[in-house]
Amino acid sequence: MNNPAFSVRFQIIIHPIPAIIMTVLLLAAEWRVFTKADQHGWAVLIPIYNLWVLYTIICDRGTAMFRLLIPFYNIYWVFKSMIALAHAYGRSTGFGVGLVLLSPIFMCILGFGSARYEGPEEL
Repeated sequence: MNNPAFSVRFQIIIHPIPAIIMTVLLLAAEWRVFTKADQHGWAVLIPIYNLWVLYTIICDRGTAMFRLLIPFYNIYWVFKSMIALAHAYGRSTGFGVGLVLLSPIFMCILGFGSARYEGPEEL
């Protein structure tokens, strides 16, 4: 069992599996978040367009995503945006902070849970 070739092959095969599972789970959760807001779920798969759709869900203006390009302000903007996303689904401000700090867990709760889209709020 001390064969180094076996160890390397084992690591190459086994190590990516949790990352693949997590990626598929998060894509499915975000897909559900988008479809709950009557947006196309496939938009999650397109890199820049998914931010546009997310900000359309959050504040009804996709152009708000460009605020992420401003240094230091973008940290504040991410918190404000995720809190607005939580409010758009009828969740609390604490849930929005959870979306920032523990995004995979809270995005799955938002996507697979009973939250209903209530509409965007003004940012």
